[in-house]
Amino acid sequence: MIVTFFRHGSNIWLALGLIALGGGFLAGILPFSLFWVVIGALTFYVSEYGFHRFGFHAEPSRFAFVRKMQHRLHYDHHSEPDRLDLLFLPVWFLVPNLAITALAFALIFGWAAVASAMFGVTLAIFHYEWVHYVAHIPYQPHTRIGRWIKQYHLRHHFISEKFWFGVSNPSMDFVGRTYKAAREVERSGTTRRLYS
Repeated sequence: MIVTFFRHGSNIWLALGLIALGGGFLAGILPFSLFWVVIGALTFYVSEYGFHRFGFHAEPSRFAFVRKMQHRLHYDHHSEPDRLDLLFLPVWFLVPNLAITALAFALIFGWAAVASAMFGVTLAIFHYEWVHYVAHIPYQPHTRIGRWIKQYHLRHHFISEKFWFGVSNPSMDFVGRTYKAAREVERSGTTRRLYS
């Protein structure tokens, strides 16, 4: 299970990034701040919801190359939710977004915040990828919260793609009013065919 997780998407690179940053903190090369780690993680959790709801579920672009990206990043994942090669964030998407995030932290908060904030962002992405992976494989989590978050995400795939955009946590669904009890939502006929 763990070996398979590291074979796909950006997961090995995320792990190596965490090791490198952690080593930099331990060696005293990089400044560490728990405050900025938490801010970085929270930044990702907000962007996770925003990307998923407004980016990945955006209407198909009129440009063919953008439509191809939309399919790889999310539409095809809805069509074939069990395919692991469509599950994880690809390197070509993740690296530029991490670079932009690091630059934004540097410009807004100064370079001293960047390493810790990016450690938090990367930890949160790693958490997101793991939770998403567990939701889509034939594995029953051992904890009550693990089982709940798995079924929470699967509602998005098998009941309605218009709700439950939080993959690793539901907090932003409450803010964005996209949380509903499963019994309150009419089953959608397009969970597997976004915009088709």
